[in-house]
Amino acid sequence: MITAETPVKFEKKKHKDSTLLELYTNILKPRMIEEKMLLLLRQGKIAKWFSGIGQEAISVGVATALNSDEYILPMHRNLGVFTTRKIPLNRLFSQFQGKPGGFTQGRDRSFHFGTNEYHIVGMISHLGPQLGVADGIALANKIRREKKVTVVFSGDGGASEGDFHESINTAAVWNLPVIFVIENNGYGLSTPSNEQFRCSSFADKAIGYGIEGVSIDGNNVLKVYETIKTLSESIRNDPRPVILECVTFRMRGHEEASGTKYVPKELFDVWGRKDPVATFEKFLLDEGVLTEELIANTRTEIKKEIDEGLEIAFAEKNPTPDTAKELKELFKDFSVEDTSSVSESKTNMRLIDAISNGMKLAMQKHKNLVLMGQDIADYGGVFKITEGFVEAFGKERVRNTPLCESAILGAGFGLSINGHKAMVEMQFADFVSEGMTQIVNNLAKSYYRWGQNADVVVRMPTGAAVAAGPFHSQSNEAWFFKTPGLKIAYPAFPSDAKGLLLTAFDDPNPVMYFEHKALYRSIAEDVPDGYYTIPFGKAKLLKEGNDLTIVTYGLGVHWALEALTENNDMSADLLDLRTLAPLDIEAVYASVKKTGKVIVMHEDTLTGGIAGEIASLISENCFDYLDAPVMREGSLDTPVPMNVDLEHNFLPKERFKEKLLKLWKY
Repeated sequence: MITAETPVKFEKKKHKDSTLLELYTNILKPRMIEEKMLLLLRQGKIAKWFSGIGQEAISVGVATALNSDEYILPMHRNLGVFTTRKIPLNRLFSQFQGKPGGFTQGRDRSFHFGTNEYHIVGMISHLGPQLGVADGIALANKIRREKKVTVVFSGDGGASEGDFHESINTAAVWNLPVIFVIENNGYGLSTPSNEQFRCSSFADKAIGYGIEGVSIDGNNVLKVYETIKTLSESIRNDPRPVILECVTFRMRGHEEASGTKYVPKELFDVWGRKDPVATFEKFLLDEGVLTEELIANTRTEIKKEIDEGLEIAFAEKNPTPDTAKELKELFKDFSVEDTSSVSESKTNMRLIDAISNGMKLAMQKHKNLVLMGQDIADYGGVFKITEGFVEAFGKERVRNTPLCESAILGAGFGLSINGHKAMVEMQFADFVSEGMTQIVNNLAKSYYRWGQNADVVVRMPTGAAVAAGPFHSQSNEAWFFKTPGLKIAYPAFPSDAKGLLLTAFDDPNPVMYFEHKALYRSIAEDVPDGYYTIPFGKAKLLKEGNDLTIVTYGLGVHWALEALTENNDMSADLLDLRTLAPLDIEAVYASVKKTGKVIVMHEDTLTGGIAGEIASLISENCFDYLDAPVMREGSLDTPVPMNVDLEHNFLPKERFKEKLLKLWKY
């Protein structure tokens, strides 16, 4: 077992001097950059710094051992990954200062970025989600039969998160070629290991997943290099996950402002003697590989590179705020034509049939599309939408998943990074709460942050009116409506369901696709047989009239149609939004300006629902045209009850009809 008292022991073995000198240069560079960053921090020239001093051997050993086209997913203290991958220092320094020359145009900080050019995918502050992303990157390599390894980092603290378990479990079940590197430095910020976990070594955790676990001295750059080299060569030919614990110590605070008072002083003394740079340098001097002159020359060259990089970065101007640019760059450019009228032949389909048909056509068109979800393979999904898909497309592309929603959503993002399209089915929309971080922080923000689109469709069987109770009936589209960077489709008819779904699969951006369970088998219409698309952000005017406007979507559309049938002397515009993001607010305005009265209705609970936002926009932009207060209706502000009578009372259908008549007579 590696402990603080275990001395760092290097063995030259058959390593070439050139390899040893490469490792030395690679480990010295991040140390010298760190020392410069700490000086700049004290001078107030940078605002924040997460120091990796004392842990450089892990980053450098990993990055030096891997092939340059193999992905690494690092964390706060892995500067050595970025420098070993030879990212120009001026770009790194611009990134640290929020300058346009960095990788996020000033939209994110330090190591919170990725770059496909250098095959690096940076972290987000939630720590755990990148583990699932690594699964997806590795899955893409495995599907394409590429002999590549993916390495993802976690700290000992981050390994307490649910994503750690989910991602390793998924990698184990799917035999993914991933090395999970755990940097065990003894503390999660200020919380010591004995308050984080009970195991003596993270290698022990591998047993529970049925995979290999290895623990090594993380301060020995040569040992890290050798271990990664050996593991990666084996994994490329025999794909499988491995947990690699690297025991080390953080010589600075979690970040500089937090200090180190919570750490016993004697630990700094012990680990100071195990400094990964100093011990390796001494070893190379003793072996005659290094000389004092070579050390001096190497330091001079690195200092020159640092100074030149800083000069470029400091000379760069701060980004100029541009609202139009900020909004435009939420999404990767995409446009599509309405081709729903192109196909001459049609087949009568239920909503569920139209969705299944659309998915089959998407799988035929997009050979890189991978479907993932619980029970979607041989079983065909709980609603049988993917029945027969395994026979048609194979188990590599139609994948049953463990009950690991977060890891699977992360894997969808990883697939996208590595050149695939992904669909993730939530068995019920309610279960998406298990994967919220991946959706609202990874999928939604990645393109805005560092230009990486998330080519992922999340299918969401949603809604009540099926007596399924509080955990299988929620309408949770508003959770995502307020999150910039997501698109939301919510069809009410089979033809729209197919066309919008095919658009979602064509779109390189993340789409939350809602499909109402109560409509699956209760409605049918003639649907075009071929591949066609319907643009997002185009509402559909189902009824035209002059008395008032009804704005709704999903099951609400059918409630509104029923109400208008019951009151056939009412002349109303009925607007089916079809997509919620983008929202066709101009169509709403046009109708309201014509009729002067409007009611907005949704199935979701009333408070905090989308109707409130639409009502507010109408009041702000159409006030002069209104002849009555803007009205809205939604479900009761309670969980969804299971009993049919209670559920009927919960839903807004009857209250909507009453309020509609009130508005008509106003």
